[in-house]
Amino acid sequence: MQRHFFAAGALAAALTMPAGYAGAAEPSTAHLLPSAVTIHIKDFKYRPNQVTIHAGDRVTFINDDSEAHTATSDDTSFDSEGLDSGDTWQHVFAKPGTYRYFCELHPYMKATLVVLPAGAPR
Repeated sequence: MQRHFFAAGALAAALTMPAGYAGAAEPSTAHLLPSAVTIHIKDFKYRPNQVTIHAGDRVTFINDDSEAHTATSDDTSFDSEGLDSGDTWQHVFAKPGTYRYFCELHPYMKATLVVLPAGAPR
């Protein structure tokens, strides 16, 4: 069964889950909200490895690997917790900055996400 993890907090939950969300009985991404970017975890790498978005954008992480992984920021501002094979997690990045993140289970897996102010040119 596919599990879906979402950003913590009531506001984040309201932003990431549609009204009446009760979980998925079988693998499906139909309930996911649109994202500015989707980051796939495959072959022990984040793909793409560097992403630039705007403040307020939502990012979807999908574990396409056969092993569990996390997407955990160096500054602890976000953490997907464990994503099993096929799991997805969405997070809205509200604050501009450069976020370096890694997999807690495989610390050599690293990537960077740059969040620009809303409306700023890329």
